[in-house]
Amino acid sequence: MKLHNKILLGLVLGAACGVGAHFLAKDAGWLAWFNNNVANPVGQVFLRMLLMVVVPLVFASITLGVAGLGDLRRVGRVGARTISYFFLSTALSAALGLTLVNLVKPGAGMDPETRQELYAAYQSDAAGLQARAEVGFGIRTFVNIVPRNPVEAAANMDMLGVIFFALMCGAALTLIPEQRARPMIQVLESLGDIVIKIIDFAMKLAPYGVFGLIFYTTSRFGWDVLRQLGLYVVVVVLGLFIHATVGLSALVSIFGRLNPLVFWRKARASVITAFSTSSSNATLPTNIAVAEQELRIPSQIAGFVLPLGATMNMNGTSLYEGVTVLFLAQVFGVDLNLGQQLIVVLLSVLMAIGAAGVPGGSLPLIMIVLATVGVPPESIAIILGVDRILDMCRTTLNVSGDLTAAVYVARVEAGWKPEMAVAGEGTPPPLRSAAS
Repeated sequence: MKLHNKILLGLVLGAACGVGAHFLAKDAGWLAWFNNNVANPVGQVFLRMLLMVVVPLVFASITLGVAGLGDLRRVGRVGARTISYFFLSTALSAALGLTLVNLVKPGAGMDPETRQELYAAYQSDAAGLQARAEVGFGIRTFVNIVPRNPVEAAANMDMLGVIFFALMCGAALTLIPEQRARPMIQVLESLGDIVIKIIDFAMKLAPYGVFGLIFYTTSRFGWDVLRQLGLYVVVVVLGLFIHATVGLSALVSIFGRLNPLVFWRKARASVITAFSTSSSNATLPTNIAVAEQELRIPSQIAGFVLPLGATMNMNGTSLYEGVTVLFLAQVFGVDLNLGQQLIVVLLSVLMAIGAAGVPGGSLPLIMIVLATVGVPPESIAIILGVDRILDMCRTTLNVSGDLTAAVYVARVEAGWKPEMAVAGEGTPPPLRSAAS
């Protein structure tokens, strides 16, 4: 059985077993023991093995990607195309979410007793998020992109700081004599090869790790909470589904000239990994491997676009943030006019860029948007019970959007043709490192 089929099997079995365990024995001691000592530890080991290589992978990939592009003017052009695409796809996603939430109005009919019950159940969790939100998002975020200490940025998983340092290193390599730059390039290529081998080790654990992560989530998931927030969940998932099947499919067809069916077939390993880990950062190694080996995108493009996307291109997060803000405004009877909703769209796009690519990374930033439009920030407690399952869904869209950006940039900047992806079907992908 192929690896992606094993991972899919682990996902399906984990979800089925977790739902069954919750239904039959949600309060049983053995279930808590199994979650705390088997399912969650196995899932966390898999997740941490992927996160462990993110910093060296991002540094090596972006540095070599910039160095491989050569001319700094071309680097600037590729960067401008990449970021413009990110903004376009993210804005479309946020606008779609706001359109759906205005049509369905999922928060307008919530019973006040239900609202109070949900608020009381998750009030302490919301208080913790409030403390994290106080650091906020603003002009300091853009200043902090430039790290005082790149080692500290790496240790703190400050990916914007790591990316900026890698961009500077790659640019510098293009400006020094080739004989002086070559030893450093060889070191980074070797680092990329090492990272790929570590990822191979991690992916052998993937079916079991995915099973553990999904079982842990579904066995603890409160179906009572889902029922109470059912319409809100439906709006978010429907919006994500529409943007994936219509929005991203249209973008990859128009800008990448690639058949969407081929794209989604090639991207399935990334989709499964993103759904199970709820982390764009943890999915980045898989995403680069899929881009290079399945879609045949040149390594310098994949290594440049995808790490940027894991930090900046948050299609699913922007849609989720917009829907959540308007849903909570409806719950609390706060009427937002068109101008205020446009502000929500803009803030959702900007906040999505600032969101950490880890599970729950967007929640503190949603509280800032809520406060900006006059909705109580602590009201986010109402949706925390279903956030984990929605996090899994929106991360899938985030990661898929990154791949569509890589397809577009590769076509216009690297001579990539859709036939290259189609031609590889049915044949083993070449073994290439993310940095070669």
